[in-house]
Amino acid sequence: MILALGFTAEQLELWQRVNELWAWSAQKDVERIRDALHPQYMGWDMSAPLPHDRDAAVHSATAGSPRLTGYDLEPLSVRVYEGSVGVVHYRYQATVEPQGRTAMQVTGRWTEIYTKQANRWLMVAVSGRPDPTPGP
Repeated sequence: MILALGFTAEQLELWQRVNELWAWSAQKDVERIRDALHPQYMGWDMSAPLPHDRDAAVHSATAGSPRLTGYDLEPLSVRVYEGSVGVVHYRYQATVEPQGRTAMQVTGRWTEIYTKQANRWLMVAVSGRPDPTPGP
Protein backbone atom coordinates (compact mmCIF):
# COMPACT_ATOMS: atom_id res chain seq x y z
CA MET A 1 0.00 0.00 0.00
CA ILE A 2 2.81 2.43 0.86
CA LEU A 3 4.46 2.04 -2.53
CA ALA A 4 1.08 2.71 -4.12
CA LEU A 5 1.20 6.13 -2.43
CA GLY A 6 4.31 6.88 -4.47
CA PHE A 7 6.78 6.99 -1.59
CA THR A 8 10.45 7.23 -2.47
CA ALA A 9 12.92 4.84 -0.84
CA GLU A 10 13.79 7.61 1.68
CA GLN A 11 10.15 8.21 2.53
CA LEU A 12 9.52 4.50 2.92
CA GLU A 13 12.54 4.15 5.23
CA LEU A 14 11.24 7.02 7.39
CA TRP A 15 7.70 5.59 7.48
CA GLN A 16 9.16 2.23 8.54
CA ARG A 17 10.87 3.99 11.45
CA VAL A 18 7.49 5.34 12.61
CA ASN A 19 6.11 1.79 12.49
CA GLU A 20 9.13 0.42 14.38
CA LEU A 21 8.57 2.88 17.22
CA TRP A 22 4.93 1.82 17.53
CA ALA A 23 5.95 -1.85 17.53
CA TRP A 24 8.58 -1.21 20.21
CA SER A 25 5.97 0.64 22.26
CA ALA A 26 3.64 -2.36 22.01
CA GLN A 27 6.51 -4.59 23.15
CA LYS A 28 7.51 -2.09 25.86
CA ASP A 29 11.06 -2.26 24.47
CA VAL A 30 12.40 0.65 26.50
CA GLU A 31 16.00 0.35 25.31
CA ARG A 32 15.12 0.48 21.61
CA ILE A 33 12.76 3.39 22.20
CA ARG A 34 15.43 5.33 24.13
CA ASP A 35 17.97 4.61 21.39
CA ALA A 36 15.54 5.88 18.70
CA LEU A 37 15.01 9.26 20.41
CA HIS A 38 17.52 12.08 20.04
CA PRO A 39 19.12 12.98 23.42
CA GLN A 40 17.57 16.46 23.13
CA TYR A 41 14.14 15.11 22.08
CA MET A 42 11.16 17.25 23.06
CA GLY A 43 7.57 16.23 22.41
CA TRP A 44 4.13 17.52 23.15
CA ASP A 45 0.97 15.53 23.57
CA MET A 46 -1.20 18.60 23.21
CA SER A 47 -3.64 17.17 25.77
CA ALA A 48 -0.94 17.89 28.36
CA PRO A 49 -0.21 21.41 29.61
CA LEU A 50 3.52 21.27 28.74
CA PRO A 51 5.93 19.45 26.40
CA HIS A 52 7.87 16.44 27.68
CA ASP A 53 11.51 15.35 27.37
CA ARG A 54 13.16 12.10 26.33
CA ASP A 55 13.00 10.53 29.81
CA ALA A 56 9.25 11.19 30.03
CA ALA A 57 8.73 9.72 26.55
CA VAL A 58 10.65 6.57 27.49
CA HIS A 59 8.79 6.35 30.82
CA SER A 60 5.48 6.37 28.90
CA ALA A 61 6.44 2.97 27.48
CA THR A 62 7.38 1.30 30.78
CA ALA A 63 5.63 -1.58 32.48
CA GLY A 64 3.18 0.66 34.36
CA SER A 65 1.82 2.37 31.24
CA PRO A 66 -1.33 1.18 29.45
CA ARG A 67 -0.73 -1.84 27.24
CA LEU A 68 -0.90 -1.21 23.49
CA THR A 69 -2.55 -4.31 22.04
CA GLY A 70 -3.21 -3.21 18.47
CA TYR A 71 -2.88 -0.25 16.18
CA ASP A 72 -3.32 0.98 12.64
CA LEU A 73 -1.37 3.92 11.19
CA GLU A 74 -2.42 6.01 8.20
CA PRO A 75 0.30 8.18 6.66
CA LEU A 76 -0.94 11.58 5.54
CA SER A 77 2.40 13.16 4.61
CA VAL A 78 5.94 11.77 4.74
CA ARG A 79 8.62 14.25 3.69
CA VAL A 80 12.40 14.02 3.64
CA TYR A 81 14.40 17.24 3.29
CA GLU A 82 17.95 17.13 1.95
CA GLY A 83 18.30 13.51 3.06
CA SER A 84 18.66 14.41 6.74
CA VAL A 85 15.39 15.87 8.05
CA GLY A 86 12.11 13.99 8.06
CA VAL A 87 8.58 15.14 8.91
CA VAL A 88 5.70 12.68 9.17
CA HIS A 89 2.03 13.52 9.67
CA TYR A 90 -0.31 10.60 10.30
CA ARG A 91 -3.52 9.39 11.92
CA TYR A 92 -3.66 6.45 14.26
CA GLN A 93 -6.22 4.08 15.70
CA ALA A 94 -5.12 2.01 18.68
CA THR A 95 -6.42 -0.39 21.29
CA VAL A 96 -5.01 0.28 24.76
CA GLU A 97 -5.57 -1.57 28.02
CA PRO A 98 -5.03 0.58 31.10
CA GLN A 99 -4.09 -1.54 34.14
CA GLY A 100 -7.18 -2.99 35.79
CA ARG A 101 -9.55 -1.52 33.21
CA THR A 102 -11.28 -2.62 30.03
CA ALA A 103 -9.53 -2.16 26.70
CA MET A 104 -10.51 0.96 24.79
CA GLN A 105 -10.14 2.31 21.28
CA VAL A 106 -8.37 5.63 20.80
CA THR A 107 -7.75 7.63 17.67
CA GLY A 108 -5.58 10.66 17.10
CA ARG A 109 -3.17 12.59 14.93
CA TRP A 110 0.59 12.99 15.25
CA THR A 111 3.39 14.91 13.67
CA GLU A 112 6.87 13.47 14.16
CA ILE A 113 10.14 15.16 13.25
CA TYR A 114 13.36 13.22 12.67
CA THR A 115 16.99 13.82 11.92
CA LYS A 116 19.14 11.25 10.13
CA GLN A 117 22.43 10.58 11.91
CA ALA A 118 24.85 7.73 11.26
CA ASN A 119 22.44 6.39 8.63
CA ARG A 120 19.47 6.05 11.01
CA TRP A 121 16.45 8.18 11.82
CA LEU A 122 16.31 9.70 15.31
CA MET A 123 13.11 11.32 16.52
CA VAL A 124 13.72 14.88 17.71
CA ALA A 125 10.13 16.00 18.30
CA VAL A 126 6.52 14.91 18.25
CA SER A 127 3.30 16.85 18.56
CA GLY A 128 -0.31 15.77 18.45
CA ARG A 129 -3.14 14.50 20.55
CA PRO A 130 -5.76 11.84 20.84
CA ASP A 131 -9.10 12.78 19.32
CA PRO A 132 -11.71 13.87 21.86
CA THR A 133 -13.90 11.05 23.13
CA PRO A 134 -17.61 11.54 22.58
CA GLY A 135 -19.52 12.49 25.71
CA PRO A 136 -22.34 10.41 27.25
